[in-house]
Amino acid sequence: MDDDERFSLTHDKVGSLPIVNWFLARMGVSDVLERYLPHDDARLRLAPARVIELAVRNIICSHKPLYAMGEWAAPYEASLFGLKVGDLGALNDDRVGRMLDRLFDCDRASLITEVVVKVIRQFDIDLSQLHNDSTTVTFHGAYRDATGAPRGGQPTPAIVHGFNKDHRPDLKQLLYILTISADGAVPIAYRVADGNTTDDVTHIETWDSLVELVGSPGFTYVAGSKLCSAEAMNHIAKNHGRFVTVIPQGRKEDTWFRAFAQSHLPVWEEAYRRQGPREGDPDEVWRTFVAPVPSTKGYRVIWVHSTLKAARDANIAQSKIESGLKAIESVAERLSSPKSRLRTLVAAEEAATAALTSVGATRWVGFVVREEEKEIFSQEKRGRPGADTRYRKKVKKEFSIEAVTRADMIAYDAATDGCFPLVSNADDSTPAQVLEIYRYQPNLERRNHMLKGPQIIAPVFIEHPHRIEAILICHFSAMLTEAVIEREIRNSMKAQGLRGIPLYPELRRCPSPSAPRILEIFGDTQRHHLISKGEVVQVFDPELTALHQQVLDLLGVPVSVYASTSDS
Repeated sequence: MDDDERFSLTHDKVGSLPIVNWFLARMGVSDVLERYLPHDDARLRLAPARVIELAVRNIICSHKPLYAMGEWAAPYEASLFGLKVGDLGALNDDRVGRMLDRLFDCDRASLITEVVVKVIRQFDIDLSQLHNDSTTVTFHGAYRDATGAPRGGQPTPAIVHGFNKDHRPDLKQLLYILTISADGAVPIAYRVADGNTTDDVTHIETWDSLVELVGSPGFTYVAGSKLCSAEAMNHIAKNHGRFVTVIPQGRKEDTWFRAFAQSHLPVWEEAYRRQGPREGDPDEVWRTFVAPVPSTKGYRVIWVHSTLKAARDANIAQSKIESGLKAIESVAERLSSPKSRLRTLVAAEEAATAALTSVGATRWVGFVVREEEKEIFSQEKRGRPGADTRYRKKVKKEFSIEAVTRADMIAYDAATDGCFPLVSNADDSTPAQVLEIYRYQPNLERRNHMLKGPQIIAPVFIEHPHRIEAILICHFSAMLTEAVIEREIRNSMKAQGLRGIPLYPELRRCPSPSAPRILEIFGDTQRHHLISKGEVVQVFDPELTALHQQVLDLLGVPVSVYASTSDS
């Protein structure tokens, strides 16, 4: 027998699972799941905690629907999932669905709280500043049974129409409310609300739950303009909390300042400056001004002027003015056509107004419709005209239109381009500090992007609403894991003075590594087994590159997790 016939080589995918497992272990996810989802039924072939943890790994590494989860896991070593050889064959959508049933029926609030508390303690997360926002999870389908009816005494989410933040008002949705820390944008709380819930009614309940989690109201709560309601702000202030939010456009405080700026010159103080994105670009500067008049509820109003926003506001206004002028030109062409149906002054004015409204230019562009009378002569009778032919005179009204730019409104708005108002009861913080607090808010958008981007939360291939809420727990756990990974590597890079590591193609440096990109570079790692007569003769562990080892070092993950003797 030839050597080639006596030996065979098998390949098992390893990928980024050792890293994910390392962080899940540090976070205590396995222990918590085992306590809340005990393997107490001998009829269960797979432990519920192992299946749910596998679902979390799947979302982190490469989200697949339930029916494809077994196919996704098949190339990996079963031990990476805490399973035995052969167990992966039992992984199917029915079994995963039944485990989601168990996850929904357990004390989910306590489960999530325990995991978050362990993460806070293990990674020393600073909770002095918390940011809140909501997004929508959009569903394709009728979901007629998702009415909020309780299951086992616990309410299920109502998937209904509402204000859709994915710009799909034709589709039903759920509201996903997320809170992160300002220390690495680590998610610390989430909850799901019915799809027709408005943001302004969510903040009191959210803030109360955060006080219970943190243990005191001593943190600063930051949210968007929906927090700027008297009920929410007064509730936080009355209970010794601190808040920072932005005043929505059109509110009394907003219109007062814009009128004030027409006749007064606010004394701006520079609060923050950073270099322009390209060489030769001017610095981006943020300035603050404390309004002499507080909000209607007595809170301090801090106006912010951003050079970046000022340029953007000016460009938007200019673009809409140009669109408005083109819109009036199109109406003028309709009026000049011999087949025009705009035969009255009212019809012409309505058409012009509709055209300006469609491009959002009514504030800066107006119009003037002119009416002219034109004499038209026609024969009284049919036939070839001759010397005795009599003609009848008719007077026809013709309309023309001309666009008029509203210079007064353009100048009025230009005086406050780049300005927006913040309101806060953090009176012991300087205006620059309040701005710095609010400037962290876009990091929350990054987390929502991860939810809808790499995690692919939609489309949701699950029919039962309680299972949907259970899979959202898995998504939150995955998001929490990814955030911790990003925080660890970025903190290590900062401590070592690294401005970037070569994670991009062509070894270009990445200054702020994301979890998906970090895990992606480990995606092709494999472990090989040399087999003879059914026995493993030798194991070849994955070959790690210098970049792999550098990333593991920055993450604080030992290289041994990729060794065949590792228990991870």
